[in-house]
Amino acid sequence: MKKVERINVMMRYINNRSHFTISEIMREFNISRSTAIRDIREIEAMGMPLTAEAGRDGGYFVMTNSILPNVRFTDNEVKALFIAFMATRNQQLPYLKSRQSLAEKLLGLISENQQDDLVLLNQLLLFAGTNPNNPDLLELSDLPHPILEKLIQILLLDRYLLITIEEAKEIKTYPIYLLHLYHEKNLWLIEGFDLKEEKKKVFSVDNLTDVKSYPAKKRLSSKKILEKLSKQEEEINLVLELGPKAIAQFKKHHPLKISISYTNPYQSTAILKAFIDVHNPEELAEITNWLLFLGGDLKIREIPGEVLEGLKKNPLIHQSKGLA
Repeated sequence: MKKVERINVMMRYINNRSHFTISEIMREFNISRSTAIRDIREIEAMGMPLTAEAGRDGGYFVMTNSILPNVRFTDNEVKALFIAFMATRNQQLPYLKSRQSLAEKLLGLISENQQDDLVLLNQLLLFAGTNPNNPDLLELSDLPHPILEKLIQILLLDRYLLITIEEAKEIKTYPIYLLHLYHEKNLWLIEGFDLKEEKKKVFSVDNLTDVKSYPAKKRLSSKKILEKLSKQEEEINLVLELGPKAIAQFKKHHPLKISISYTNPYQSTAILKAFIDVHNPEELAEITNWLLFLGGDLKIREIPGEVLEGLKKNPLIHQSKGLA
């Protein structure tokens, strides 16, 4: 990002917050401390009223939080917003009922030329799940579980939840501390810490029948929950070295709980470390198939025997790594 563009984006970033720190600016814009300080001084010189806060964790306060002019989108920004909007049109996302009003408001913010571009893009671009005969059609199956929006509204206020789940025609309740709400394989899943059993669990939103806040007097502090989770972390039993082709495949698709660490500045090699529950048949099959999807551009450092047996059935992996 060029300096002029960075300064403009940084001014928006600062203006949208009542308080910020140098460390936040460094992380957000991937710049050094000295560059962050210089940029902030330039922004102050332009007239943005900032006051510095003394102390080790001090930062800056914005005296007036609405001094910038109204937002104006560039042509590229408009196209980026519209294409992202289209790409998610037929996915099971919450608040789909607001889609039409959002589209109308976006169109109202841009010029006629920009509107013409969007109309043309709407005619030309098709994404997975789009009905080519009626791109604007939303099938009933595209709508998320009706309780998803209620869940999101509650978790924005409180992460301690009492959820009711229907499992095998049996109704069960779980008090949880919500860790993540994520979307994988067209399913919305809740990753939470079960406050009774004191361990991490995953629940499908599709099985959710009710959700509400959990009484405060029965809660475990978030600090204690994180401490218990850190002690319960599974031992790593899968370690792989990934080459450029495997990294490209990883970027196309990977399980949410698995990440990689790049081992050179060019991001052409990486290390993958994970725990595989070999006693879970579904996870075992999923991981084995996914490793085959990564291809032969990987080196195995450590792997569970059950996963290794599955990989041996693939000639490409077998020959390239010389698995016995």
